[in-house]
Formats: sequence, C-alpha cells, structure tokens
Amino acid sequence: MQVSKTLAASAFAALLLCSAEAAAEVKKFVVISGGEKVGSLTADIEDGAVDLDYIVRNNGRGPKWVERIETSKTGDLLKWTITGESTFGGAVNEEYVWASGKAAWRSQADTGAVDAKKPGLYIANDSSPWAYGVYVSALQKTKDGRLPVLPGGTLRLEKLGDDQLVSGRNKLPVTIYAISGVDLTPSFVMIDRDGDLAATVGRSVTIREGFENEAERLGEMAEKLTGDMVRSLQAKLSHRVDGPVYYHNVRILDTQKGALSKPATVAVFKGKISSIDYDNPEREAAPGYTVVDGEGGVLVPGLHDMHSHTSPWNGLFYIAAGVTGARDQGNDPENIIEMMESIEKGELAGPRIVRNGFIEGRSEHSSRTAFIADTLEEALDDVRWYADHGFFQIKLYNSIHPEWVAPMSAEARRLGLGVTGHVPAFVWPDDAILAGYDDIAHINQLVLGWLLEEGEDTRTPLRLTGLARGAYLDLDSERVRRTVDLMKKNDVGLDTTTVILERLMLSRAGEVAEGDEAYLDHAPIGYQRYRKRTFVPLDRPEADNEYQKGFQKLLDVMKMLHENDIQLLPGTDDATGFTLHRELELYAKSGIPNAEVLRLATIACEEYLQRDEMLGTIEVGKYADFFLVPGNPLEDISAIRQIRLVSRGEQIYFPSEIYDALAIEPFVEPASLKVAK
Repeated sequence: MQVSKTLAASAFAALLLCSAEAAAEVKKFVVISGGEKVGSLTADIEDGAVDLDYIVRNNGRGPKWVERIETSKTGDLLKWTITGESTFGGAVNEEYVWASGKAAWRSQADTGAVDAKKPGLYIANDSSPWAYGVYVSALQKTKDGRLPVLPGGTLRLEKLGDDQLVSGRNKLPVTIYAISGVDLTPSFVMIDRDGDLAATVGRSVTIREGFENEAERLGEMAEKLTGDMVRSLQAKLSHRVDGPVYYHNVRILDTQKGALSKPATVAVFKGKISSIDYDNPEREAAPGYTVVDGEGGVLVPGLHDMHSHTSPWNGLFYIAAGVTGARDQGNDPENIIEMMESIEKGELAGPRIVRNGFIEGRSEHSSRTAFIADTLEEALDDVRWYADHGFFQIKLYNSIHPEWVAPMSAEARRLGLGVTGHVPAFVWPDDAILAGYDDIAHINQLVLGWLLEEGEDTRTPLRLTGLARGAYLDLDSERVRRTVDLMKKNDVGLDTTTVILERLMLSRAGEVAEGDEAYLDHAPIGYQRYRKRTFVPLDRPEADNEYQKGFQKLLDVMKMLHENDIQLLPGTDDATGFTLHRELELYAKSGIPNAEVLRLATIACEEYLQRDEMLGTIEVGKYADFFLVPGNPLEDISAIRQIRLVSRGEQIYFPSEIYDALAIEPFVEPASLKVAK
C-alpha cells in the first residue's frame, strides 16, 4: 500500500487536544441515544499523553475499550493503542506507531508500514468519538480542508457554522464541522474555542458532561444539516421528465412467471407505465420525447427491503441499488412520517415506504429507538398512537414483557394493525406465533427458539453468539417441526435479514468477507477497514467452524421454510443497498431458484404490503418503479448489481452519478438518455 511521504508533520500538531497544558486534566463526555444516557467517554490528559476510557451499552450491546495517544513535545503522534472489545464482543487490539522514519500499524482490518520522515494522520479502525476531534485539528491546518491519511484515502473538512452549548449560566461557544471520508456519510463534530472536542452527533450524541440537556437540540440540528445536504443532492441527481419516456430495446423481467419478454418499447408518462409495445422494440419517438437506449438489457421491477431503518442518507443508497420499496421496521415515529412526506414530494430520494411502529419495554437492555413502555397500559397506548397515525404494523422488541405480547397483539389487530418483531426475551417463537404475529423479524430470532435453554437472555450478544449452536441443530427434530407447522397453520412469515447474520458470524479480521467482495473496494477507506473485522468472540478452537456451520444451517432453514410455503421477506437491517443484493444472493445460495428469489423480492413483497395493484410488476397502468441491467438475473442473480438506470415513478436516477456524489467508485456506465428531435 503506497501512502504519500509528504504528509505534513503539522497534521498531528494538535492531536493531543490540550497538549499545551502540562498539568493533568480530565474531560468527561456522556453518550446519549433516544434521550437517555447509554455510555461515557473520559479523557485523562497529561504531558503529551491522552488516556481514554470508552463504554457504550445500548440495546444490550456496545463497544468497551481503552485508548492511549502519545505525542512528542511538538505534538507529533508517536503511538496510539486501542484495546478492549467491539460491539458484539469481538477483540480489539489496535496499535499505530511512528518511529525512526517509519509509520506502522495493526488493527482488525489490516497490518502495514510505510516510510515516513514525519508522522501523518492515521485513521483508527476502532476508536472513540475523541478521534473526530483529532481529525478536525489536523484538517484545520491544511489550506483546503483536505488531507491524505494513513493507511489510505483522503479526509475532507467543511465548516458549517458557529453555535454554543448552554446549560444554565454555563455557555460553551463551538464551531460545527462536517468530516467526510471516514465513513459512507459525513460526521458532524463540534469544537470549542480552545480547539477541544465538545460534541459529536450521529446516531447517538457524545457531548461534554454538564451539557447533556443540549443533546436533543444537537440531534435536531444534525437532522437539519443532513436534510440540507441530502436535499441538495436530490435536486442534482434526480432527473424529471415532463413528457413521455421511451425505453427502447428492453426485455421485461416477469417475476410472476419467472421469464423474460422479447425486446419491447416501454413508455412511461407522469410516473406510470403508459404502454408496452412488443412489436416495435424501437418505436419512433415524437420530437421532445425522451428516449433511453436499453441496448437489449433487462428491466427489473424495483426491489424491496422488508427490514429497513430509514434515514435521509440511505434513500440515495437504496435508489442506487434499485430498491424502490421498503418496510421501515423501527424509527423515531414522527421523523419517519416527515421523511416519507419529503420523499413523496420529491425533496428527498428514497423508496416507497410502509412504516411500522417500534415498541420496546423498559429494562437495562432497552433499545432507544422509539417508544419505551414501563407498563402494559403504556404499551397499549403506544399501539393506539401508531394506529391513529396510519402505521402498517407494530414491531415488538426484546424487552417487551412476555405477558404483554398477547394483549398488545390483540389490541393491534382490533385497530387494524399487523404485528411483527423480535421474539422478546424469555418468549418462545411458538408463543409469539400463537399470540398473533404476522411475521418474525430476523432469522436468528426464529432459530434461537430451537437452540436456547429456558432462562437464557436474548437481549445480550447471545442473540448472535448462540447461533454457533446451530452447527448441531437437527432440522427434523420435533422442536423444529412444531414451529414450522405453527407458522404454516397461522400463515406467519419470516423477515429474514440473513445477510446481517452472515456479516456478524463470518466476517474475520483482515479479510474481505464474501458478502462484501462485490462492492467494498469501491467504498471510502474508513468503511472498507471497518468491514474487515471479527464481530464474534473466537475464544475456543472449534468456534470458527461452529459459526461457519451455524450459518450454513441458517441457509438450510431458509430453504426448508420456502419448501413449506412460508413467506420469506427479504430484508437487511442495514442502510447501503448493497446488502439487499447480497441478501438475494444468499436466497439463491440456499437453493431457492433465481426466478423465485426475484418474485419474493418484488411482487410478493407488494402483495404482503397490500400495494400490488399499483406496484411490484412492470405492467401498463402501474407505477414506473424499475431498473435497467445489462445481464439476465434469471441466469445470474448477481446481475442485479450492475444497474445502469433506476426509474422511481416520475424520477429517473443514474446510480453512477449517485455513487460519484457519495465518494463511491461507480460500478457500471449509465444508460444513455436523449431527447428526440
């Protein structure tokens, strides 16, 4: 790996945020999610060194590690060590060292060394939010806010404005920055006038102790800043056509029949398919009409992610991946309503969303996603709120009390809502099915019912690590057959999200996982490195083999359920779009034929969501939600990755343009779009 030797020594001049102070100083931060404290960060700063203690416990999991940053008297980085455990318990043991003209590092992702007369900016693979203050300090010293980094890539800094944190009479002036190049989306960082970290804002807020009351406002500010960025991208990337659009020389994938049509011209007007002409695959277009040359490619109905958590950013990723339909499985309830409105107005990019209402019970393991109920009556009130606001289903989560499941399900059904969710802790899947579930969220939530013993707690990382026991699971056992029979009898489906289990069970440090091979080298360096990690503790000689066999058993379960006519709902629990492609590849890998996989990912989802009259297939009168690929997905399911154009109703997108705007290397050339003369 080649890295520029000209990286400025000054890049780390401010690495130690309070390096000018020789006396010991302690800075404390609070991590807040959903309005509640879920973690802490403490920085002990003294004479050229910072010792960091970081812990988060949210949704029964979270990172826990210590860091030490050592610098020279001039502020150059000499050493950075990080040791502890990552979100699901995987070991973290990272080190960066600069000495004698050489920079060397080792992490879960990689090991490397380069000649470097002076230290450069190293991007840690596992780090606390403190690192963002480090990055800002280095980027502030550049002329253009851009800096090449170790082990590769470039960071960009944009100043967004000034603000102040207020708590009573205490006021802390801050400057707000956005950093790009670490992850798939920008990160927001607040720095005080002394150059010290004041807060970071993302899915959670890390904020200086004493200013916790400002966390909600900062979250709202970050949403506003994000909205402005994404709306600007939508305005640039969405192509709207007033008159008819002709898609010349395209074959239509009929996912109901599992067949390709002969070449045709597909006409679209005002977001709907107005005609399909098989006799004239290159029908002459009148002057002013827009023409897309399909070059013999395939139009595929828009794909679905039946387990999404919508954000302003992931709408762009979904559209680029041909995902035009989604079931939101848990979000801030008012935010998702607003996001859907913005998407339907064309202000934001995104799929057509059906929203589900997330309800959690109060415990030390609670997820801070939406409503957390302390009593059954509160939980029933939450069900009623979702019914009043037009949600499709309620989603029950891990800490719902076992005795609440049946009355919550009954109240939902009384009000016309469906029921989905995790199988709450100390509840068996059979009980959830009998209580009224329409589908179970996550294949592990189903399979754990066949693997765990009475009293084991699925609110902990056991809901992942317990899957290693699947290596020894007999799918012909009475326990398994009883559950499958109940699913058939009660018409209960499974929202699979198998792809996320593949990632968590099979990713290994320093390796590109099979599920990431198709896209990872196109992504920013920080995201590439983050994906090359071990999530599960491999603390026994046989552990790796058990996880490998346990994951294969999940694929076997998928095939078995499909053969028993149980509806599988493809989902990801992720936000990149790439993972939906992998989810469908895993369906095919399990032994489900490609044609059936594509049916499950398109029209079958719309039938489940009760929208199939207008969506799910490419037919006259339906919405023009489809994408164009050069290959045939019936022969190679991975052909769905090579998307040249996406139509989402009245809007046309070119994934190459979207990826380029998101600092991702495009995968295929865009289709040509011309106006007839």
